[in-house]
Amino acid sequence: MNLLDKVTLLCNEKGISRRKMERDIGISNGASSKWANSSPNIEIIKKLSDYFDVSTDYFFSDHPSQDSPLNKRDERDIAMRLESTLSALNSQEGLMFSGEPLDETTRELLKVSLESSLRIGKVNAKQKFTPKKYRSSDYE
Repeated sequence: MNLLDKVTLLCNEKGISRRKMERDIGISNGASSKWANSSPNIEIIKKLSDYFDVSTDYFFSDHPSQDSPLNKRDERDIAMRLESTLSALNSQEGLMFSGEPLDETTRELLKVSLESSLRIGKVNAKQKFTPKKYRSSDYE
């Protein structure tokens, strides 16, 4: 499922047109039609995430699902680990990418990647360490 399909699905669930969504998040008419073959920049992904109240990894996953096996405690743990990791990276002035200091776009991409990795790790750990008698069909 490409980004355009995911956005169309979310628009349908919300009962709005893609054109209204484009106006609401401040992008040009028809800009979302290009998302079938390419992705927008991270700022637009963040706007979409906020607009539809989904995580940014929703747009990058192969099988998006708003029914996450993660509970509020898991979400807090992920947020704390992400904040801790990012603050450790920010304190390292020598952090470079291709010999250049990180720009804001690269920093945001790194943040999204770290958050996605933490979520995947948490879900995998739940699948592996939850006893079979407590597993729902989502884990199998």
